[in-house]
Amino acid sequence: MNEIHLLDTDTIDKIAAGEVVERPSSVVKELVENAVDAGADVITVEIKEGGISFIRVTDNGCGIDKTQIEKAFVRHATSKIRSVSDLTSVVSLGFRGEALSSIAAVAMVEMITKTKNALTGVRNVIEGAVQKELEDIGAPDGTTIIVRNLFFNTPVRRKFLKQPMTEGGYVSDLMEHMALSNPHVSFKYMVNGQIKFHTTGNGDLKEIIYRIYGRDIANELIEVNKEKSGMKITGFLGKPTINRSNRNYENYFVNGRYIKSSLIAKAIEEGYKGYLMQHKYPFAVLHFSIDTEMIDVNVHPTKMDIRFTQGEIFFQFVSDAIAEALAQKEMIPNVVLTEEKEEKNTVKYTVPEPFEVNRLAQAKVKEETEYRTEQVKKQEYSRNPVWSRVLGNVENKSEQNEKEEQAALEKTVAEIKTAEKPVQMELFEEKILTKEARQEYKILGQIFDTYWLFVYQDKLMIMDQHAAHEKVKYEKFIKALREKQAASQLLNPPLVVTLTGQQENVYKEYADVFTNLGFEIEEFGGNEYALRAVPTDLYGCNEKELFEEVLDELSQGPVKGNAVVIEEKIASMSCKAAVKGNMFMSVAEVEALLDQLLALDNPYHCPHGRPTMISMTKYEIEKKFKRIV
Repeated sequence: MNEIHLLDTDTIDKIAAGEVVERPSSVVKELVENAVDAGADVITVEIKEGGISFIRVTDNGCGIDKTQIEKAFVRHATSKIRSVSDLTSVVSLGFRGEALSSIAAVAMVEMITKTKNALTGVRNVIEGAVQKELEDIGAPDGTTIIVRNLFFNTPVRRKFLKQPMTEGGYVSDLMEHMALSNPHVSFKYMVNGQIKFHTTGNGDLKEIIYRIYGRDIANELIEVNKEKSGMKITGFLGKPTINRSNRNYENYFVNGRYIKSSLIAKAIEEGYKGYLMQHKYPFAVLHFSIDTEMIDVNVHPTKMDIRFTQGEIFFQFVSDAIAEALAQKEMIPNVVLTEEKEEKNTVKYTVPEPFEVNRLAQAKVKEETEYRTEQVKKQEYSRNPVWSRVLGNVENKSEQNEKEEQAALEKTVAEIKTAEKPVQMELFEEKILTKEARQEYKILGQIFDTYWLFVYQDKLMIMDQHAAHEKVKYEKFIKALREKQAASQLLNPPLVVTLTGQQENVYKEYADVFTNLGFEIEEFGGNEYALRAVPTDLYGCNEKELFEEVLDELSQGPVKGNAVVIEEKIASMSCKAAVKGNMFMSVAEVEALLDQLLALDNPYHCPHGRPTMISMTKYEIEKKFKRIV
């Protein structure tokens, strides 16, 4: 038997560092979180060679007292908590007391810090957990930490780092999330001497989205704000038109902390259900404020994971909040027939960005004011009674000048705003898909045995008959299920299904739910079950495969056993009974379909996220025919 050894302190520190410091982005994360916890509202982060050779984080926070400097680099030394009982109410981003000691164990670290009341700052240098220097130094309030040569004393770990450009990409991604999670903090992020982005710290989340993701996304946002039982959600959702094929654009923060959670991701996508096609994911920047008693952040050293004590309640709250926000907007895709082309010798008038209007106005007024002041100064040599009667008393005019400047500023802002190029409104002033608007619909006919054309005011609407009928069938079946009015169809002979142990456990747990939906299932011996009846609308829709799919979906994911999963899976399969494309429909049938479609809460998308109809404006059509040039 091998002898058991007690590891030395140096080995213990390097092992602990491996849990906290994985790569340069891990270092930046820990240092920036410490800066935010220190009350900083201005933070500058600079990296070189992807952060491998150089990282500098500067903040204007509270600083560290000289007597606390050495203690700050000791493992499990923290000012955030005192005992295990504090873990249930921790609100700071950091609390483990491992960051500085772990970073110092595998890098060359220099810290310069000063508290507000101190006359001088302190400079502390540590290399590989060994203190090299500790001295007084002149410094501004706050803390600057420089990390050089990461993993210089652990070459095995250094060789597993990726190329500097790749590592720098991880840091950039982290800094974007830091800016989004702290709109009240001004972040400046620099890479190899170049500024990548600089936020104002004015608390405007939409402005940060604009700076990071650009105008196209910032113009397609829907605000969400809901609060319930110790849970609050605020932020912005992207319209379904800016969906992505992965979850990289799903950003969510819990009590100011950026995390990754399969529960939240699934709740967001549940809220978007019916608006997005399968394998498409939404854009979202959401802030959650949750009672600390309802979550556990002490799951992993990186603090990227989180546990919820009431997962199902939180899941429903999030999905409902998102669905409600999306339902308030009418989102009929508008088809553009022509692309804007810039002609030669044509002056292009650019529109100021939304967050630049006030700055441009102030600059213009400042320029005019400076010019006017310069002219007055030329006349100052003539300060005699004659000129005083002509020009008036300059001192008495100072208040009047201030009023004139303010009026000029307001006038300039108004001029810039009115000079903006007209853009399509985010929402229709009046909704189109309503029972009231239905009276003005003029049906023109069917094309390609699939699409129906009708006119509403100055718009040509095109409806996909399959998508529309699919949506109507879906909602009708869901209603029948929830009101327990689903009828059953006997199967003769019964279908025998072989279940795995996991599938069998799930079925037994929710047998009553299946019965209420119209299934009749009996044990057939061993791990086999007989399907004797299914809901009427599912008859002939590969009932055996459907039943197995529902069980598989219930057995995986963060929220197991949600009856809504069963209902919606079955309802989506029932859509196979909807009218297909390339099938003729009479005008009377379409009239009835429109009436049923407009009675729904969300008539815009089929259950799979495809639009039920699109629109074309009269302006676009006339432009295509060169009536408008």
